[in-house]
Amino acid sequence: MFQFETCGQVNYGEGAHMISTFCTLGWMSAIAAMAADVSSPPVTFNKDVLPIVQKNCQTCHRPGQIAPMSFLSCQETRPWAKAMKASVTLRKMPPWFADPQYGHFSNDRSLKAREIDTIAKWADTGALEGDPKDAPSSIQWPEGWQIQPDIIVKGPTTDVPAHPKNNVVEWITVTVPTGFTADTWITSVQIKPQHPAVVHHMCLGFNPHSPDVKYFEPLWQVKERAADGSAIPGNAPTFGPARPGPSTSMGEDCYLPGNVAADYRQFQAAKLVPAGSDITLNLHYQPNGTAVTDQLQIGFTVAKEPPLRRYLSFSTSAPQDPKIFAIPPNDRNWQSPSAEVTFNEDVELVFMMPHMRFRGKDMTYTLQYPDGRKEIVLNVPHYDFNWQLGYATSIQVPKGSNLHVDAHFDNSRDNKFNPNPNKTVFYGEMT
Repeated sequence: MFQFETCGQVNYGEGAHMISTFCTLGWMSAIAAMAADVSSPPVTFNKDVLPIVQKNCQTCHRPGQIAPMSFLSCQETRPWAKAMKASVTLRKMPPWFADPQYGHFSNDRSLKAREIDTIAKWADTGALEGDPKDAPSSIQWPEGWQIQPDIIVKGPTTDVPAHPKNNVVEWITVTVPTGFTADTWITSVQIKPQHPAVVHHMCLGFNPHSPDVKYFEPLWQVKERAADGSAIPGNAPTFGPARPGPSTSMGEDCYLPGNVAADYRQFQAAKLVPAGSDITLNLHYQPNGTAVTDQLQIGFTVAKEPPLRRYLSFSTSAPQDPKIFAIPPNDRNWQSPSAEVTFNEDVELVFMMPHMRFRGKDMTYTLQYPDGRKEIVLNVPHYDFNWQLGYATSIQVPKGSNLHVDAHFDNSRDNKFNPNPNKTVFYGEMT
């Protein structure tokens, strides 16, 4: 899929708060540095590295999460010491792609220079464990959940084949009941697949109940595809199993690599789900050669009282018309049609998430205020398809402001993820 979507989330509330001297000095400095180096204590895992790892790495690097190795203990981490040094020195890890020149993000997981130096010194000096008494208390990570849900809703069960035709499982739409018998303010939500290794994304949206809805019935569009799995432009899809499902756009809240749960509590906000609502799920599975049956669960935390502010989510996309959205062959810097959002009320913009595919190169969010002033609020100059990151911020946006989102795509051989630089690429759902 070569999709360009932008997702924003806003807080609505009341008013604007809703959502040879030189030689001598040089010599003396060198002696002092050497003396300090000799006398400084060794860098150890327990005292120096573990606090960094707990804060910036263990969210993913622990059993059952997306990372392939665990960093809970020195014994688990030490074999990867040299690799850790290389990754953090090159700033490949932790994944974080926002340009520091623009915006401020409360969830910034990038390492400071002193933290990078600490990990590098630890790797270079034997990856010592140190005194267990120096270690901070272990973080009690929730078992399988990033949140501790008050309510768990049963989701669908899906058979994901090892090797489907063209290695494609079409996007699946499924509706399930919330079971909410009263209007409910949810304060966080997590979609939890049983087998995350085969999940590209899962998103949900809330809908009023429709009498003709068939719960747990999977619906999808059957599209004519080329041998590489790409949809053939101009051929109308058929529908499976019997009828078209709801729109397959990205939903309100998603499970994504690097973006597992949505938590509104940090903003003193909640999302209102009316009584009797249904949940429509959009499921994108990506087979990995092993057949699995995935059982999905959805967890919510709820507020006992109405919140101070209401949390709303929306997504917007570049135009999908193939006459407009067509990435030329071997173009290393194709500018996509932009996406636009107009704010009709005073809001607080709190979250942005660029979303593209293999050929995605960069994305820039620019706010234009009613007085004509423009401000870049997010710039992702090197987009990485492998990490669908969201960026938490706090920007007061007055009514009448516009959000303008620009993106570029690299359909050339310079893009190491590009499966074929010699074809025109249109909008599509598959990776």
